[in-house]
Amino acid sequence: MNYSHNNISPLDNRYIDKVDELRKIFSEHALIKTRFIIEIDWLIFLCRNYQTHFKSISKSSLKKLNSFKDDFGDRDVQKIKKIEKRTNHDVKAVEYYIRSFFKSDKILKNYIHLIHFGLTSEDVNSLSYALMIKNGTAYQIEKASECKKIISKLSNKWKNISFLSRTHGQPASPSTIGKELKVFSSRLDREIGILKKIIPMAKFSGATGNYHTFDIAVDKIDWPKASKKFIQSYRVNQNELTTQIEPHDWIAETLDSLTRINNILLDLSQDVWIYISNDIFVLKLIKGEVGSSTMPHKVNPIDFENAEGNLGLSNAMNSYFSNKLTKSRLQRDLSDSTVLRNVGTSYGYSCLAINSLCKGLNKITPNRKVINEELDNNWEVLTEAVQTIMRLEGINDAYEQLKRLSRGKRLDKTSYIKFVKTLDISTKSKEKLLKLTPHSYVGLAKKL
Repeated sequence: MNYSHNNISPLDNRYIDKVDELRKIFSEHALIKTRFIIEIDWLIFLCRNYQTHFKSISKSSLKKLNSFKDDFGDRDVQKIKKIEKRTNHDVKAVEYYIRSFFKSDKILKNYIHLIHFGLTSEDVNSLSYALMIKNGTAYQIEKASECKKIISKLSNKWKNISFLSRTHGQPASPSTIGKELKVFSSRLDREIGILKKIIPMAKFSGATGNYHTFDIAVDKIDWPKASKKFIQSYRVNQNELTTQIEPHDWIAETLDSLTRINNILLDLSQDVWIYISNDIFVLKLIKGEVGSSTMPHKVNPIDFENAEGNLGLSNAMNSYFSNKLTKSRLQRDLSDSTVLRNVGTSYGYSCLAINSLCKGLNKITPNRKVINEELDNNWEVLTEAVQTIMRLEGINDAYEQLKRLSRGKRLDKTSYIKFVKTLDISTKSKEKLLKLTPHSYVGLAKKL
């Protein structure tokens, strides 16, 4: 692990081991390597598919090029970065590095003129970022799905545990812990499905998107069709109509969907934090952990707080990316370039948050003693049931009667039963209400 306390981002020091997979997808190394692979693949594509216009390439040369790609590592990155210092152009540095390799081979040196043929750097970048974001999103879907699985497991485990709901922070009609957790897994399932349907897009059409260089060089080739075939070999779709840049609308769609996933998880993190604060959930003690530097008794809900903070960071970045990346002056300006380099940071903070949330969820357990006490001390929540039965039996002022009895007051079992017995309703309805308790008044929550 390349670890340094001198890195400015906590993702590259404190949390480095928690986002290692995303670092492999979004790092500078990954970006350079992706550009490198695309440049070589494009040359091979031309020579293999359009031999009438481009010199065919032998199996032995193909083997050399594939080995060149497969062996790409840190030393190659360092050499490319050294060239970039001279060129002050990152994509051109990749091209020159490939040229130097070709120069050293008596066969490949005959193909130097086809390196970066017809391309603008934005073509290479467009496909590179499409691949990186595609892979990063797939990883993020995997992490969100793992979290959903934990939520679903706990939902099923605690499906029969009744507890007091809160609306506006006040006691409300009881539910079950399982059903309330199921709300979050269902929301996640829907949004993950939406995210999966977003199609990554790229362009490969030269400066200002009109295939100028391709058409002037060989007008016999259907270049939009060729471009589409090449892009789709990476399982990325072609955006046929662009300026010099691919407009990034699909990136904004992706990040907006990721934000909605983040918000679902943020909502859950805050709810669980409140449940812990109200002793509805208790945290399992982990040997060796310290809750507070000065208060030994504390077991802090730090995993949920960490998740909340990092989800917020990810959302803030996504909001800026979505707003910024979909705008470019005229046929292009370069302000999107430096912004795109930071996209992986948003994924990193979201991933970090999901890890923390999953860790926290595996530490909580329902505090049945407190849950039962809350239900036993809030019989007034049954007034909803009572006034509904009264309405059913034709009592016009049912709500007003219950309001006078319970608004701003606490009812206990005795006062509830006493009131029900005074009601002018059928014996069947009265028996139903007398059997009802805050524990049993959960509607269809268990089925849901």
